[in-house]
Amino acid sequence: MDPKLIAAWKSKQARALGSDNAARTKQQHDAGKQTARQRIAQLLDHESFEEIDQLVASPFLSAKVYTDGVVTGFGTIEGCRVAVYAQDFTLKGGSLGKKHAEKICKIMDLAAKVGCPIIGLIDSGGARIDEGIHALTGYGSIFMRNVRYSGVVPQFSLILGPCAGGAAYSPALTDFVFMAQGISQLFITGPQVIEQVIRQKVTKDELGGATVHTQKSGVAHLACADEEECFEQVRALLRLIPHHYLDMRKQHFTQNFQYDASVTAMSELLPPTSNQAYDMLQVIDNLVDTGSFFQLQPDYAANIIVGFASLEGVTVGIVANQPVVKAGTIDIDASVKAARFIQFCNSFSIPLISLVDVPGYLPGIDQEHGGIIRHGAKLLYAYAQATIPKITVILRKAFGGAYIVMGSKELGADFNFAWPTAQIAVLGAAAAVTILHHKLLATEDAATQAMFQKDLEQQYEEEFLNPFVAAEHGYIDAIIEPDETRRHVVRALKICLNKVEHLPAKKQGNIPL
Repeated sequence: MDPKLIAAWKSKQARALGSDNAARTKQQHDAGKQTARQRIAQLLDHESFEEIDQLVASPFLSAKVYTDGVVTGFGTIEGCRVAVYAQDFTLKGGSLGKKHAEKICKIMDLAAKVGCPIIGLIDSGGARIDEGIHALTGYGSIFMRNVRYSGVVPQFSLILGPCAGGAAYSPALTDFVFMAQGISQLFITGPQVIEQVIRQKVTKDELGGATVHTQKSGVAHLACADEEECFEQVRALLRLIPHHYLDMRKQHFTQNFQYDASVTAMSELLPPTSNQAYDMLQVIDNLVDTGSFFQLQPDYAANIIVGFASLEGVTVGIVANQPVVKAGTIDIDASVKAARFIQFCNSFSIPLISLVDVPGYLPGIDQEHGGIIRHGAKLLYAYAQATIPKITVILRKAFGGAYIVMGSKELGADFNFAWPTAQIAVLGAAAAVTILHHKLLATEDAATQAMFQKDLEQQYEEEFLNPFVAAEHGYIDAIIEPDETRRHVVRALKICLNKVEHLPAKKQGNIPL
């Protein structure tokens, strides 16, 4: 081989690997961030990374910048094949140009063909101004693939630096968005523009930091302490979810799962009166394989819980009302959060378990004017169009429209169970009595009115606030002992795990966005 060619190649490779970039690497470290290659090495299994397009350079720049500011390729995470792209902030601020975008699109296309998750490590100053329209079309090409491959393979966005302007829409189109405290910023318009246009002063972190997007906007699913925790959360999630849309066909039950039979009995978790709150997370932990629950968006719309877990080794999605937050009512944010999660489960054939204790939709002028009807319909739509195995357990309250939307038999649930404590009705006792008997109560003095109210509520509870009428008419398949919940749910899952259900032929439905 020609020594000159080898030397030339080695020189170019050294530049691509950043060996001449010590000063900018130090700046990255001083900002509390790792370099693109360091991130890839920490995320992937040791020496599993196969880089592609290492010597790609932009034709629009006077000096050749190898890799064009993004490192792309394939590797494994605990043996799972993944496609990875990591934007390199030390090269042109990780800005996106034509070749930069083409590299990302190339591995996305191949990932969809081979059926492996796509993970983006995002750390970029945005569109490369030097390349103008070429940079903008590059973003469009990425967005198109985010949409086309949605439901084909899982897509992750790890925000590990700035992500501003139109670039922010790519993470929003992906399935999971993780952010690291202190270094992640995600926004459409930055603080300087906001101050110039509307005279509001705000820092980058206040505008689009990890706390903002995991607690207020709901854009991100998890806020991590640092990059290392982000990578660990990705590993944990990949252990549970399918790697492509046909992957769930491989699911099977195993006897090697962990389940602690000594955990608090289900029957001891409910408080003695129906107006007292309890933590639904304890019910979930009691139900699923020990330590398997992976909660998403725990700090956003916390009145509803979503996440993945395993039951005897089989991955399931969990949607559950949370009585300790807003009494478990459904509001705008909770509707959208749960609907989006159900859509993912349906896309990748993950069975859905719904745990119900819901007194209704959150009342109020703000909710009505904010579109609770439209947003609440998203949750109903997601449940109704999902053809995955759907198993529902009503623990306590299931009132009105909220009963219908939370995985009712009418929305296609395969198995509906209820505890003896379940209260299934149009309204709770106090509200129902006030409406049904307001004329009678209005004619009595205060003392008599209170006595009548109490007696009528008790009568209503005995006649309506129980699961027996629903069971007699087949709306509930079985009333079960709380302590037998896991056994019944697992049996139901074994029955319907491989069910086949087809929707009416059509191009697509029109979800109420």
